[in-house]
Amino acid sequence: MNDMSETKESMTNQTTSQDKKPKINLNRMDMPKQTPEVRRRNFDEVATGYTHEMAMKEAGRCLQCKKRFCQQGCPVNIDIPDFIACLQKEDINGALRVLKKKTSLPGICGRVCPQELQCENSCMLNKKGAPIAIGRLERYLADWEREQGVSALPEIAPATKKRVAVVGTGPSGLTVASDMALLGHQVTMFEALHVAGGVLMYGIPQFRLPKEIVQREVRYVESLGVELFLDTVIGINYSLDELLNNKFDAVYLATGAGLPMFLGVPGENLNMIYSANEFLTRTNLMKAYLHPEFATPIKMGKRVVVIGGGNVAMDSARCAVRLGAQDVYVIYRRTRQEMPARLEEVENAEEEGIHFHFLCTPTAFISDGRNNVAAMELMRMKLGEPDASGRRRPVPIAGSEYTMEVDTVAVSLGTSPNPLIASNTPDLDTSRHGTVIVDERGKTSKARVWAGGDIVSGGATVISAMGEGRRAAAAMHEYLMNA
Repeated sequence: MNDMSETKESMTNQTTSQDKKPKINLNRMDMPKQTPEVRRRNFDEVATGYTHEMAMKEAGRCLQCKKRFCQQGCPVNIDIPDFIACLQKEDINGALRVLKKKTSLPGICGRVCPQELQCENSCMLNKKGAPIAIGRLERYLADWEREQGVSALPEIAPATKKRVAVVGTGPSGLTVASDMALLGHQVTMFEALHVAGGVLMYGIPQFRLPKEIVQREVRYVESLGVELFLDTVIGINYSLDELLNNKFDAVYLATGAGLPMFLGVPGENLNMIYSANEFLTRTNLMKAYLHPEFATPIKMGKRVVVIGGGNVAMDSARCAVRLGAQDVYVIYRRTRQEMPARLEEVENAEEEGIHFHFLCTPTAFISDGRNNVAAMELMRMKLGEPDASGRRRPVPIAGSEYTMEVDTVAVSLGTSPNPLIASNTPDLDTSRHGTVIVDERGKTSKARVWAGGDIVSGGATVISAMGEGRRAAAAMHEYLMNA
């Protein structure tokens, strides 16, 4: 064969090889986790994470699609194919560098974000029922970094000499703080509580998001040059106007939504009826889960009812199991199909022995004669026409009332923002629900003030709060550079 023939054959083989579609592997790697029997008795993390071999096998399934649908499905626009490509080459440091360009909270996002509705839902392999486990790979990278005791720091832009105040250190606040610091601005975070992290610390249980993971992410943000002040309540220690007049060029409000909503039915003020917010704060932030090591137990009976169907309700019910309740019930006025909680959390709750009562709602609470709750009256429901949320509206069934014995209740019906800042800032526009009104880039009605997260949405996911933070940070940076 002459040289020309050999060259032609080589080119033909190369073209054939290049045109050949990658082999599809639908064997998605399951995440190891504690058995229900064991985890019911501890607050250790339920899912134990991928081993290195598991992570490599899962990363190897990625097709590296030309159209990045997974990235488009991510609220913070993480370069998902790029970090997975690094993993496929076992370049873990490279994968971490890719992640850190777009997120400062990979250990958190990899655990609590609803990837099944976002990046993984957009994955091409989702059509085959086996999307790449993007969240689990993100968690693997964050855990590897923590175990190795290293931290991949991205490049920080030259100092702009602009000062930015971030009020609140939850996911949205941490995202803005890190983004603005990377852009060269001098950032100061203010936190009302004695520990940073916001809802990540007081709202999400240890078995879903270990406190040390949150604090590591906070320390990472501080390592970018961000200053942190704890025990500082904006609206009491300083007003919003005082921040703006105290040499801060821009302010980002990310104080969350910590004001609980209630049913408004008779007997709701009886003892042993908690808001889910209080129940989880006592359990998580005040460390009731570590009693007797910490002398802050939470008073709870043996027959616990949680009212609601979201992730907060699942967290409350699963905490009650671990705190020693004999029977735990979740009361939800729609069906299982309409529950807003992540499917994974509902399944974990069912595995842990929690009972679900669907299509019913409390109408009153009954006292034991000593001002403690002893029972509740309920009414059965049926589903009617869809409401504003797109879910079918629950409609009471006349004459279907019944009574259920109960000695502890956690009400998980959602939250609204604390009105403290808004009440002291008349030129900050809010909705009738108390949420701060912003434009599509997070700008409020008040000059030099942006906002995002639950103070705007009233209550959403960690990743959506981070996405709002990223958009606002970009807008703030644009403003500061042109001011």
